[in-house]
Amino acid sequence: MSVREEFDEWAASGRDRGMEDRHWHTAKHALARMPVESGDVVLDLGCGSGYAGRALRDTKDAGRVYGLDGAPEMARNAAEYTDDPAVGFLVGDFNELPFADDSIDHVWSMEAFYYAADPQHTLEEIARVLRPGGTFYCAVNYYEENVHSHEWQEFISIEMTRWDRDRYREAFREAGLHVAEQDNIPDREITIPAEAEFPTDDWDTREEMVERYREFGTLLTVGVAP
Repeated sequence: MSVREEFDEWAASGRDRGMEDRHWHTAKHALARMPVESGDVVLDLGCGSGYAGRALRDTKDAGRVYGLDGAPEMARNAAEYTDDPAVGFLVGDFNELPFADDSIDHVWSMEAFYYAADPQHTLEEIARVLRPGGTFYCAVNYYEENVHSHEWQEFISIEMTRWDRDRYREAFREAGLHVAEQDNIPDREITIPAEAEFPTDDWDTREEMVERYREFGTLLTVGVAP
């Protein structure tokens, strides 16, 4: 199954809104860090429901936001969730971004980058479209150190790329981006039951659940175009 087919199904079943609810726990903290200034142009790569672009318009007065997704149904749904004329959505390929060189001020991607067929080339495309000093905020929960995410590949037909922290930094640099920061943003909103309530349907021990949400959380890597 292709990325388009997989996520068209997700959009048709309403899972785009479910992803938005879950991702927002950590996404809002990463989005708050983005140095978006009034009038800046932002690309939301793998936009899903479009929540990130809407938030950047509301909180940072981004001038124009483009949400790009590989699934037409995702892009169609996202367009229906806003009436803001400065937010637009399009269907596109991560390996061939439909933007001119040096045309984007900031790129955001949450839980989407690892679906790229050729992630290194995607980084090169991001570096190409970013203006000098522009940033790429890449947020993922599926990464090597987060052992609790490894089983996700079993439940999705698309081949995902699972890099570790070092490989993300290395790949950013190979694409020509400076690595400005990298850290883990904990999810403090997921309720973790008392020890006596374990095991649960999803977790054998409380320690594992604490590790997953409070320690690993979301890995954020920030690149800056020279």
